[in-house]
Amino acid sequence: MNLEEFNRAVFPMQNKLYRFALSMVANNELAEDIVQEAFLKLWKTRESLHEILNLEAWSMRMVKNLCLDHFKSKYRKTMLFETKYEQASVEVTPQKQTEITDTMQQINLILETLPNQQAQIIRLRDMEGYSYKEIAEVLEIDINVVKVNLHRARKAVKVALEKKESYGL
Repeated sequence: MNLEEFNRAVFPMQNKLYRFALSMVANNELAEDIVQEAFLKLWKTRESLHEILNLEAWSMRMVKNLCLDHFKSKYRKTMLFETKYEQASVEVTPQKQTEITDTMQQINLILETLPNQQAQIIRLRDMEGYSYKEIAEVLEIDINVVKVNLHRARKAVKVALEKKESYGL
């Protein structure tokens, strides 16, 4: 595989891989480093990439494993997950945008309290748009486990948000 073919195959996934890494490590620079390391590994194995049936799922699994390796490292530093949300529409008022941003921040805080697998599944499904099958491949779990954990995660987020909303009344 030459450089041009490699770029066509790998670089369209760059943003998804970055967002996934960022959701796991909660650090912009570290997420960039992990994605770069994944690309280096892909480049080193470029001759055998044609054998992989789903390159995106395989790449996501690689990023997941690199993130887990980071957590296993003795030099791990914990940081809060910070995300900037783009304005969804030009017609969204500043007040509505603030409400959306606040809600997303609350959801991210709730996701941090969930079991790791549930948080990963809800991020992959609801934020990245992956199918159940793709999530099962990325996380190396059964598709039924994906469905059950997604249901539980969504329910936990809903209950927590309702609790926060009713608390203010």
